[in-house]
Amino acid sequence: MEEFSVTPYEVEGSVDYDKLIAKFGVERISEALRKRLEKLAGSSNFMIDRGIFFADRDLGWLLDRYEAGEKFYVYTGIAPSGRMTLGHLVPFLMAKWLQEKFGAKVIIEIPDEEKALARSGVEFDDAHRLAYEDAMDIAALGFDEKNTKLFINTDYAKTLYTNAVRIAKHITFSMVKDAFGFRNETNVGTIFYTSMQAVPAMLGSLERGRNVPCLIPLGIDQDVHFRIARDVLPKLGYYKPAILHSKFLPGLDGRPKMSSSDPKNTIYLSDNEEAVRKKVNMAITGQQSTAELQKKLGGDPEKCAVCKYYTFLFEPDDAKLERILEMERDGSILAGEHKKDLAKRINEFLSDHVSKKKRLEGKMDRFMLVD
Repeated sequence: MEEFSVTPYEVEGSVDYDKLIAKFGVERISEALRKRLEKLAGSSNFMIDRGIFFADRDLGWLLDRYEAGEKFYVYTGIAPSGRMTLGHLVPFLMAKWLQEKFGAKVIIEIPDEEKALARSGVEFDDAHRLAYEDAMDIAALGFDEKNTKLFINTDYAKTLYTNAVRIAKHITFSMVKDAFGFRNETNVGTIFYTSMQAVPAMLGSLERGRNVPCLIPLGIDQDVHFRIARDVLPKLGYYKPAILHSKFLPGLDGRPKMSSSDPKNTIYLSDNEEAVRKKVNMAITGQQSTAELQKKLGGDPEKCAVCKYYTFLFEPDDAKLERILEMERDGSILAGEHKKDLAKRINEFLSDHVSKKKRLEGKMDRFMLVD
């Protein structure tokens, strides 16, 4: 088995999610827990049903609290590192579903300072500009503006820092060094950052003056931040946040995670129609080397980036998805047809997204927290 690495800063190699479950100490979402969530939500979520969100921490406990009358809130976020990609959407779409089904308030952190600290080539002004663009892209997904708040860390620094120092008092350098693999050369801002990222997991409780359960949908690469948060927050009298972990949308070349720094194999939310068609046309498939062999032998959807995009985002209907996968298996669809249809779906989504984003221009103060 090929070696792989999953950290908040990079994902390399062929990711084995079973091994990640064991390594990170999370629980695979059981069938019983999935059905329980579906019952309380009133409908299923295809990303959970398909194992895209595949693991959790304390989701059962959170549902216990919900059934006992305690509404929860949802916290997620993104560190601005460039234009947003389709892969970035996965946790936000889950957050939106949770808001719709449970009436949950959603808070979204955009840590501009973290990206400037962690990446040597990123300047603070650039990170802040990108953060605002990210905020608009997220709001354009259709969150309820009365029940959703976004903040850019340096614009909400008074609230964040005041509470981060309370958290930081309980985090030692040894803890973050072991968790993140920091070295003596790591700057102190990056070492401190996990204290800032923990704050939103108690913001709902601070706002309401009592303990409020918090659920965090995130890519599993970000779990390490919240392992620390879950250790520390009870020492301050707050609930541990529950977590939903997602898999990564792969790059078009089949690499384990779509990367905003790899423009050839990444679909950005700002891509035009021609760019999408060209990129999708170059995507790796699970098909045979020739049309004749594909028709005769069929292909492998598990090796096909195009199939992954249908599965993650672009075909929520299970029966229709299975037909797409079966056509890949039995050879009744060729790569060109497969890619043409996917590019069409992506472009329809992006066209609608751009229109929604334009309608938010000059109106983002409805969503933003500043102090």
